[in-house]
Amino acid sequence: MLDKVRKLLAKAEDPACTPQEADALTAKAAALIAKYGIDQALLDAREARRQTVGNRLVELSAPYLREKAYLLHVVAAALRCRSIRLERRTADGLRVSVHLFGFASDVAGVELLFASLLVQAARGLLREPVPDGQQAAAWRRSWLIGFGSAVQQRFAAASARAQEPPAPGTALVLADRERAVDLAVEAEYPNVRAGRRRRLSGGGFEAGSAAGRRADLGAVRVETNARPEVTTRT
Repeated sequence: MLDKVRKLLAKAEDPACTPQEADALTAKAAALIAKYGIDQALLDAREARRQTVGNRLVELSAPYLREKAYLLHVVAAALRCRSIRLERRTADGLRVSVHLFGFASDVAGVELLFASLLVQAARGLLREPVPDGQQAAAWRRSWLIGFGSAVQQRFAAASARAQEPPAPGTALVLADRERAVDLAVEAEYPNVRAGRRRRLSGGGFEAGSAAGRRADLGAVRVETNARPEVTTRT
C-alpha cells in the first residue's frame, strides 16, 4: 500500500504534472493512507495483535519553520496522530522540530504525505508572484498557512469517506487507539500547553488556500471549522 502511495505522490511531485493533476493525485494518496490506517487498526484488533504507540522526531529546516510545523500538525491530526512542536533558540537562530506520536502505519503515512506536500507547497510558492506592495516573507508565510488550512479540510473529507459505511466495531477500535496515543503523549509531555494563536500580516492566505483546495475530493465538498491540535513545548 505504501509503495502505491509513494508512486502517486512521485507523480504529483513531477514538475511536468499540472497543479490540478498534482492535487488530484495527492487527494487519492490521502484517501488510501486514511483507509489503510483504519483497516490496519481493525485487523490488529480482530487478530488480537498488540500494537504499541511509536514516536518520531521530525526536524524542520528553514525557512518558514512555524508554517511547516503547522502543515505537519494538520497532516498528523488528519491521520490520527498527535504532534508536539518543540522550539529552541540557538546561536544559529530558531530551531523547530515536531514530535509525532501514533501507530506505525499512521506515522508512516504522516511522514510520507508531509514530505510530498512540502514539495508541492514549494512549487506553488514559486508559481505565485508576490503582489506589489506586499512584504515577501510575510506574504509567503500567510500563503503557507492558507495552504495548510485548505489541506486540513481536504484530508478531513478523505478520512470521513474512508469510514463510510463504518465497519462493525470501527469507532471503538479507533477510540482505543486514540486513547493509547494520548497516554503516550501525556507520559512524555505531562505539562504540554496549547500554542498561541499567531497574527499574520501578509495577504497571501487566500492564494495559498486556493492552491490547497484545487483538488475535487468528491461530488460534495466538505466544509469544516475544526482546527488541528497545535501544541508547543519550549
